[in-house]
Amino acid sequence: MGSVSTSHDMGLHQEQLAGRTQQRFFSATEEKNFTYPWAYEVDYDKSAEFDAADMEITAINLEIRELMKSGHGTITVKNPRAKHSLGVGILNRLNLNFEGSLGYFGCGLTDGANIRISGRVGWSCAENMMAGTVVIEKNAGSLFGAALRGGDLVCKGQAGGRVGIDQKGGTIIVGGSVGASTGFMMQRGRMIILGDAGDSLGDSMYDGTIYVGGKIASLGVDCVETEMTDLDKKYLEGKLALYGMSAPNGFDKMVKLTSGKQLWNYDNLEPMEKKLVL
Repeated sequence: MGSVSTSHDMGLHQEQLAGRTQQRFFSATEEKNFTYPWAYEVDYDKSAEFDAADMEITAINLEIRELMKSGHGTITVKNPRAKHSLGVGILNRLNLNFEGSLGYFGCGLTDGANIRISGRVGWSCAENMMAGTVVIEKNAGSLFGAALRGGDLVCKGQAGGRVGIDQKGGTIIVGGSVGASTGFMMQRGRMIILGDAGDSLGDSMYDGTIYVGGKIASLGVDCVETEMTDLDKKYLEGKLALYGMSAPNGFDKMVKLTSGKQLWNYDNLEPMEKKLVL
């Protein structure tokens, strides 16, 4: 699925963008391109765990960093007790496990970490994630994956409204249903919803693709159904298999949604045309 021809077949290079391209090219032999200069050298086989039940938020995050600094590549945090803003700003290779639930803004602004949460998460989980994976075993609140830029963000349960708002890349997977305005202002990336979707799905999306396995309450402005190809089905099967998931009703029953591209030149429309579009 990583070849240039395949990505063109899936429509990943059809955007008519002016100015500098957003594509980035790396050489696998240039390791410095994948890490930050200040990143810690960690060993995944070197593990540690600590109980966060009686710790303050700042102390928990500092403890994670101290363990990374000492070379621990696998860290388990027990009893996070739904505290807010845990696991944020990790720009490092790391296996991070939370045994419990997180509050608001968990695991935001991360780049390269692989995070697993055994419980639930509150609003804005994994906001602005750049790369890596975040897997939630239960449910997620609203604004799940807001402004996501890369990596895989997975919720195996239900998620609230405005999932993937302003998504700029990466993949969001929700095993259950999502609330209203999911995919609002989506710019790039992929979203896979195995359950139902609320009102105004994909409203004002600029680009990207949304796959839905259940019922859709309503589509937002400029979000349209397009043909589901064999290549799409192969992609979905492979991506979901990575996380032990599959389409409950089969891939043939899933719907593919993309931008109708009627708003691409919205600012150039006459006032009457804007009323017709909206």
